Amino acid sequence: MLSIAIITYNEEENIKDALESVKWADEIVVVDSFSTDRTVEICREYTDKVFSFEWQGFSEQKNKAVSLTTHQWVLVLDADERVTEGLKKETISIISKPHFELADGYYIPRKNYFSGRWIRHGGWWPDYTLRLFKKEKGFFEKREVHEALKVNGKTGYLKNPLEHYTYKNIKDYLKRTDRYSTLAALELFKNGRGANVIDITIRPFAAFFKMLFLRLGILDGIYGIIIASLYSFYTFSKYSKLWEMRRM
Repeated sequence: MLSIAIITYNEEENIKDALESVKWADEIVVVDSFSTDRTVEICREYTDKVFSFEWQGFSEQKNKAVSLTTHQWVLVLDADERVTEGLKKETISIISKPHFELADGYYIPRKNYFSGRWIRHGGWWPDYTLRLFKKEKGFFEKREVHEALKVNGKTGYLKNPLEHYTYKNIKDYLKRTDRYSTLAALELFKNGRGANVIDITIRPFAAFFKMLFLRLGILDGIYGIIIASLYSFYTFSKYSKLWEMRRM
């Protein structure tokens, strides 16, 4: 009844725990982008449905993984996420209900961890994400980054969370900021956007203020302050790169 769809690239540190958390599912499909570490080897300990395709972008890779599943329901999981025991039981309960009682897709709350700590404020919790859906009803919109699942039909909300071990430390955040800010700038560039002085100077400050105070990130203490500062830098990087793209 349920397929798990995962995309990977050099995820040997994360993938085993992710797969352990969903080994109860009827099927696990992994689309790998020619990892050079032990990712594929580890995946094959849990499923024989491991496929290799050249990287085409987040949306395309996830759509490919979903297309290779064979069951009615699909749960898309990232390598740094874990399905909790409560979410497992709730998912099984939901998809076992009669058809007329079901939505076509479900949002799942996500517990985001930074440097090993669950971040409860700043917009990081409950961080609902649409992940469980009927295969024929859902697809990922083509985007450079922050790919979004779209479901053609009714959606609902689950109560039990995914655990998301997103950034190991500040170094990890900064490393990924460079990549993600470039992709986000490219997305804006392709949509005809430009960047001006306000985008480069005011937006980063506004992002910091919103996350730390309006979304109560300050309640997470020093973690909240660091995350708000890092996100401010991400915002600065994104619009600075967009300005540079337009200039060139």
